[in-house]
Amino acid sequence: MEAQRCSSTLRGVLSVFLLTVLLEPGTAGMPPFYPLRQLCMFCDLEISSCSGTGTCMSNCSITSICSDSSEVCVAIWRKNETGFSIETLCHDPSIPLYGIMLDDYNSSDCVMKEKNTTSGMAHFCSCTDEEECNNELIFSPIVGPTNDDPLVSVILVSLLPLLVMGIVVVGMFYWYRAYRQRMLNQEWESSIMKRKPKAGGLDCSDACAIMMDDDRSDSSSTHANSLNHNTEPLPIELDLLVGKGRFAQVYKAKLKQTTSDQFETVAVKIFPYEEYASWKNEKDIFSNTDLRHENILHFLTAEERKVEKQYWLITAFHSRGNLQEHLTRHVISWEELQVLGSSLARGVAHLHSDRLPCGRPKVAIVHRDLKSSNILVKNDLTCCLCDFGLGLRLDSSLSVDDLANSGQVGTARYMAPEVLEARLNLENIESFKQTDIYSMALVLWEMTSRCEAVGEVKDYEPAYGSKVREHPCVESMKDNVLRDRGRPEIPDTWLRHQGVAVICATIMECWDHDPEARLTAHCVAERISELEDEMDKLSSRSSSAEKIPEELKIPTEVEIPEEMVKITEIQDIIAVDCSVSDEK
Repeated sequence: MEAQRCSSTLRGVLSVFLLTVLLEPGTAGMPPFYPLRQLCMFCDLEISSCSGTGTCMSNCSITSICSDSSEVCVAIWRKNETGFSIETLCHDPSIPLYGIMLDDYNSSDCVMKEKNTTSGMAHFCSCTDEEECNNELIFSPIVGPTNDDPLVSVILVSLLPLLVMGIVVVGMFYWYRAYRQRMLNQEWESSIMKRKPKAGGLDCSDACAIMMDDDRSDSSSTHANSLNHNTEPLPIELDLLVGKGRFAQVYKAKLKQTTSDQFETVAVKIFPYEEYASWKNEKDIFSNTDLRHENILHFLTAEERKVEKQYWLITAFHSRGNLQEHLTRHVISWEELQVLGSSLARGVAHLHSDRLPCGRPKVAIVHRDLKSSNILVKNDLTCCLCDFGLGLRLDSSLSVDDLANSGQVGTARYMAPEVLEARLNLENIESFKQTDIYSMALVLWEMTSRCEAVGEVKDYEPAYGSKVREHPCVESMKDNVLRDRGRPEIPDTWLRHQGVAVICATIMECWDHDPEARLTAHCVAERISELEDEMDKLSSRSSSAEKIPEELKIPTEVEIPEEMVKITEIQDIIAVDCSVSDEK
């Protein structure tokens, strides 16, 4: 009985041992009793924060045993318009998934590869041998293209010398441009230092002093990045608003030098985008190199500022401001009146001339808005004309219709009678110049009214003063100028100074109602420049504004009660050869 129990126990132990061996897969080269299935993360499609770089976790919270032993763990990463998503699942690699076949699934790491699926681009990875191996997603780093292709290497080596040569050529070109511009600027500045303004008359050195370089371009236009730089805006810093007109604002500004921390003070006239026509007209007039003259504002360049939606004109800056401001602040001497009046007439004469004093032809220009606020005062107390927004080039190709379309323009206070009446003689381009002469006469009157040589000097007021409003309209000026034939008053006390009397006679000839009877600007410039010599003939003592007593009367041979006769006699005495048509 005891022997039978021992035999049963031994058989049980052997049965358990045999069962264990059979259930252990791969033991002693034997096939498993049945294959184990893969344990994978299985969350279908979920939103993820994984950006597709480095290593990411699927963040799936569901683990599943694959339904078939042939299935492997799979993870799919997608990028869409709203963000990123990850899909984890089990799949048989022998069956297409979203139109692609899985590969590299015999690895224990889930390495992502980009593939083109039926629903777009996505990153796939598949793995086995490790439980939940699709939980950790490994994205391959982005590497540049390799240079394994020898053709690419040959091309790169061949292009390298050409690239170096191109860089050298471009560098030498820019160096030459900078060097040439610097040399031209130095020549231009040295020529300006050598030029001395003449006391009277128009001199060829003034009107024709435009330095030409080897390619016949105006060297002054290179002073500030050239007239037609068209590359990038100049390094300009706006500083202070100094003036405001109908079409634009004027700023004092700093033009920074490219080679140092120094800067040059310039004036910047800024037009809004809607005033393109005014900017273009003034730019075109300024861009004419024949306009260059000491009594016309020096122009540097024009720019279109697309970012600010503005158009800029950059010119020289004159700290004394315009003539109206200068006369308001200062009472001027007789000598200063001569300098201001003579320089104004020379500037207008150069503008109107159709030929430079050195003989070269030139297109005549009319200003059409001459007034004291459009005339600047330089440091040497000479005048220079500015604001050519309404200027007109009297080109020979202009027809009568073109001239008729120019319209009734200008400031009403300074409009000539024929402009106010809209009866300008369009058949004769000289009639446009005669309107400028009328306006110039009013400016000369304003200068004279602030000269200490006239005796009692009143506060500054513009021409026609209190007779009209501050900003009179055309109809108001018609009543004064056309109906009443009125002009600014010339008191008898002004005529006690011989020189002022000559100035007054000149003014009256320039504002004559008949345009054909007015003097030319050239004649006015000559008359004022010769006035000092003629004063010596009228007086035996030195002709200085401070030394002539107020009580000194005009010589008895012209001391006639009628004011008009007095002035006519003085004109006959000075006997300046002034042709109204000015054929010179």
